[in-house]
Amino acid sequence: MKNNRKNTPASSKGFKWGPFTARLPFLHMRLEWPELAQGVVVAASTGLALTPLLIAAFGLTFEEAITISIFHTILISSHVVLFGEPFAPGWVTPALPLALAFVLGGYDTPVERFQMMTALSLNLAGLMFFLGITGLGKKLILHIPTAIKAGIILGAALSAFKRVFVDDFETIEAMPVSMTLALITCLIVSFSIPFQALKLKYKSLAIVASLGLLPGFIIAGVVGTYLEEITFDIQWGLLVPPVGDLMSKVSPFYIGWPPLSFFIEAIPLTIITYTIVFGDLLTGIAIIKEAEKSRPDDKLDIDTSRSHIVVAIRNAVMGVIAPFFPTQGCLWTGVHVVVVKRWAEGKDKMETLVGGLSAYYLYGLPFLLFLLPVVTFLKPFMPIALVLTLILTGFACAYVALSMPKGQVERSIMLLTAFFLVFFAPWVGLVVGVIAVLLLLGTKAFKLKAME
Repeated sequence: MKNNRKNTPASSKGFKWGPFTARLPFLHMRLEWPELAQGVVVAASTGLALTPLLIAAFGLTFEEAITISIFHTILISSHVVLFGEPFAPGWVTPALPLALAFVLGGYDTPVERFQMMTALSLNLAGLMFFLGITGLGKKLILHIPTAIKAGIILGAALSAFKRVFVDDFETIEAMPVSMTLALITCLIVSFSIPFQALKLKYKSLAIVASLGLLPGFIIAGVVGTYLEEITFDIQWGLLVPPVGDLMSKVSPFYIGWPPLSFFIEAIPLTIITYTIVFGDLLTGIAIIKEAEKSRPDDKLDIDTSRSHIVVAIRNAVMGVIAPFFPTQGCLWTGVHVVVVKRWAEGKDKMETLVGGLSAYYLYGLPFLLFLLPVVTFLKPFMPIALVLTLILTGFACAYVALSMPKGQVERSIMLLTAFFLVFFAPWVGLVVGVIAVLLLLGTKAFKLKAME
C-alpha cells in the first residue's frame, strides 16, 4: 500500500467530485513559494482595478467595492483550486471595454446596470453550459469567419481607447504626470521591441518585465506623491466585508431579476464574449501542449467540454452574488505563460502545474484584500490600474486583430465590424459584419474550418 501511494502521480491527487478535482495545499500539492510570492504582488496590484468604476458608476461604497472584488477573486481562483482546471484563469479582458460601453452607455441607474450585468453573466453561463454538455462549442466557433473575429477584437481595442481618452478622460486629467509616466512605463515593458531585446541581455530588465504592471505603479507612486497628485490615507485594522449591504445593491434576489428584454439585448455581446473565451481556451491548451513534452511525469487532464461547464458555473454564481461581466474567463495569458514555463523546467522546480497555478492564486484565499493597510495604501493607485488595464488591453487586442485578416477585403470587413461595435449596439456590429461577409466573401466564409 505504501509503495502504491508513493508512486501515485501528484497530479492525480485530490477530492474527486463529478468531473472535477479539488485540491488542498500540503495535502494534495506542494507549496510553491516562487509562485506564491508572485501571486501576492499580482493580487495586490491588479485585483482591485475595477474598484473606482464600481464606486463612480455603480453606486458602491469603497468597502462594498472591495467586497465584490473579493468574491470575484475567489471565483476566479476556484477554476484551479476547486475545479482542477490546468489554466491560469482571469478576466475576459478584450470583452471588458465592450461590456463597459454597452452597460454604461445604455443603462442609467446602478440597479439597471447590475441587472444587465446579471443578464450578461447568466446568458454566458447558459450558452457555455449548453455547448459544454453537447460538445458543440468547438464546431460553433469554427464557423465564425476570421474577418468577424478580427473585427470583434479590434472593436475591443477601439472601445478601450475610447473609454480612457474620451469617456473617462477626467481620470487622466486628475493625475496627468503620474498617469502618463505609468502608462509609458507599462507600454515600454510590455510592447517595446528595443526593450524586449535588452531584457534578453540584462537579467535585471527581465526581472522588471516579469513584474507586469508593478514598475508603472512604483514610478507613478513616487512621482505622484512628490507632485501631490497622489495622497495616502492609510488605515489600520481588518476589513469586515459588508456582505449584506452589498447584496442589497447588486444581487437579483434583492434588486429584482432582469426583465426578459435585458436577456435578449445581451445576446449579441454574449456571443462576442464566447468567441473570445474559446480563443483563450485554445491559447491555453497550445501553451501547455508546447511545454508538456518536458513533463511526462505530470499528466494533465484537459477537457474542453469540462472547461466550458466550469466557466458556466462561475459565471452563474457571479451573476447572482457579484454581477460584473466579464470577470470570469478561462485564461490570464501572461500568468499562464510564466507558470507553465517554470513547470516545464522540471519537477524540482514545480511538482505539478495545478499546484503552481494554485500558489499563484494564493490557493483561493485573497487575504490581502482583508487588510485595511494594504487596500487603503492601494486606493490611490486603483484609477491608474483601471486605465492601464484598458490601455494594455487595447494595444494587445489591436496587435492580435491586425494580424488575423488575410487580404484587403477581410481587413475592410474587420474595420467595418469594429466601427459599428464601438459606436452602435453590439448586435448592430454583428449584423453589419455578417452582411459584409456575405456580400464581399460569400457563404464559403462560414464553412467549417480546420482547427489550427
